[in-house]
Amino acid sequence: MSSNLKHQSRDLTEGPRRAPARAMLKAVGLTDEDLSRPLIAVANTWSEITPCNYHLRQLAEKVKAGIRAAGGTPIEFNTIVVSDGISMGTEGMKASLISREVVADSIELVVRGHLFDGVVALSGCDKTIPGTVMALARLNLPSLMLYGGSIMPGQFHGHDVSIQDVFEAVGSFAKGKMTEVELHDLEDHACPGAGACGGQFTANTMSIAFEFMGMSPMGFNGVPALDPRKETVSTQCGQLVMDLLKHDVRPKQIITRPALENAIAAVASTGGSTNAVLHIMAIAQEVGVPLSLDDFDTINQRVPLLADLKPGGKYMAADLYQAGGTRLVAKRLLDAGFLQGDQLTVTRRTLAEEAASATETPGQKVLYPTSNPIKPSGGLVILRGNLAPDGCVVKVAGHKKLTHRGPAKVFDCEEEAFAAVQRGEIVDGDVVVIRYEGPQGGPGMREMLGVTSAIVGAGLGETVALLTDGRFSGATHGMMAGHVAPEAARGGPIAAVQNGDMITFDITARRLDMEVSEDEIKKRLQEWQPPKPRYASGVMAKYARHVSSAAEGAVTS
Repeated sequence: MSSNLKHQSRDLTEGPRRAPARAMLKAVGLTDEDLSRPLIAVANTWSEITPCNYHLRQLAEKVKAGIRAAGGTPIEFNTIVVSDGISMGTEGMKASLISREVVADSIELVVRGHLFDGVVALSGCDKTIPGTVMALARLNLPSLMLYGGSIMPGQFHGHDVSIQDVFEAVGSFAKGKMTEVELHDLEDHACPGAGACGGQFTANTMSIAFEFMGMSPMGFNGVPALDPRKETVSTQCGQLVMDLLKHDVRPKQIITRPALENAIAAVASTGGSTNAVLHIMAIAQEVGVPLSLDDFDTINQRVPLLADLKPGGKYMAADLYQAGGTRLVAKRLLDAGFLQGDQLTVTRRTLAEEAASATETPGQKVLYPTSNPIKPSGGLVILRGNLAPDGCVVKVAGHKKLTHRGPAKVFDCEEEAFAAVQRGEIVDGDVVVIRYEGPQGGPGMREMLGVTSAIVGAGLGETVALLTDGRFSGATHGMMAGHVAPEAARGGPIAAVQNGDMITFDITARRLDMEVSEDEIKKRLQEWQPPKPRYASGVMAKYARHVSSAAEGAVTS
């Protein structure tokens, strides 16, 4: 163990020349005794904007109590959150993915600027989860991330519902399948309290991914937001960061190539969100570990789908917790040889050691055995072809359809496509193409849950396909290809698609193609002119100038 745990903060607080700094710190209530201890940042993403993060102030107090009890001095600060669910379908949704970079940058700056010795990061809504871990990876201080936990299911007409049901109900209402009174009743009951969206959408996908990666204590993230045990595990996180500090365990010792592969396996086996591809690739870049789209496809082909979770399945994240939680998933995969169990986690135990204590609730139906999986392969596939030379991502959990061929209906923004669905202009067999919504072109790579849910709500979920250079929500399901790269704004082939072009999805062959000759595609692209940037100044314009392709994680490094 280190004899002096104030590795960094001694330069901030010790000696006569630091009297001005100590004076200012004393003004916020710190004492000489407090300043003699290691200073631990509690990087919070609390906000009144969204239920996902609304309860994090209370959890932060428990984290701080754990830090104090273990001999450290906690200092809390906050950063931003952009709610995907609230901004979805509006211009505001362009801020969502950009916020991941702002969360990471702001935590990095505050911690570097104040020489903290360790960090506990609290996350909730989708982009705060990878954003916090990106910051921890850059800083490489003893640290961990705790996710605030899932919302509980709402109740509507005697069955469980989530925000996914509300989005799809909008399409049902437009088709006359639901009354306005019923829609309002569903709206009133879908989200019963604090916590992130309740299915295996992006938040819960990244929650389990970071437990398997080792940056969150196994089993802690999965505790639902308002479960009394959440406060207990929050206190334990405060104690754990001090243990990491004492033993000088840092993120780059934990986030290795095998750990990243374990995270991908967790996503595959639980039918997780396509957004995991962007976020795990971003983490890999932060630690300098090579990772490609093809790595996701390779792992998804060999790891079975075990969890029957929404949006493709029946159950919610809270049901998985009751069934046995993350440890049970890990034990299933480890016993079958699908994980690398020797990888270190923030508890200083290996993944295999953490999984050894798994217990299964008798009679649970959420998690299948590896001997009888829901599907023999995972929930995500990577397609390439003349429409996506650099790749795209399709989520196949929850549906059996492996091919689709149909005429393109092309839209240059999400709003145009949504309006067409609402007007009944999308019909069986169509392929909806939404472009200029990529990382640069959006900018910000909006999610398309409004459009995809409207398609499902209109009864077209099994007969219409969609492709976009934008993203999908973790709640999206159906034949939907996102992250098409290169994007339209960079002159990718998706910019050359015209109404009526026949487009083919072939999941088995891993192909996405338009039935247009290479010469014709080249001709169309030679005549193509890049659109005028949608933002000329501010954060949106800065992001558009610096962001990488979705095939590289859409990072701004």
